[in-house]
Amino acid sequence: MPTPLPTSAELAILQILWSRGPSTVREVHEAQRVERTVGYTSALKLLQIMHEKGLVRRDGASRAHIYTAAGAREQVERALLDDLAARAFGGSAERLVMRALGADRASPRDLQRIRALLRSTDEGRP
Repeated sequence: MPTPLPTSAELAILQILWSRGPSTVREVHEAQRVERTVGYTSALKLLQIMHEKGLVRRDGASRAHIYTAAGAREQVERALLDDLAARAFGGSAERLVMRALGADRASPRDLQRIRALLRSTDEGRP
């Protein structure tokens, strides 16, 4: 059974864990408070739910449990993107990319990297 997609709140915690590495509830809570007001018990409950869903791993060897993201950032991003493409764009990668690039969010450096990626993808295909 595949790991469920994270909610927005769960994704925010995963981003903290990906950037900080293994963290206690207190460390996650402190990092969350930089962005928005959130209670310690809310952070704890969300991490417990995420553990039950398989989104995080918990090491209970020490008094304070240590949480780590169960999946790599790239895996979760891919799953979220696949879900978005399927639900919003009928599975069309072309429509998804055209909409993303048409929003004027891509910097000249982003566009340069996208072109390089497209060239390397084309070169790798028969």
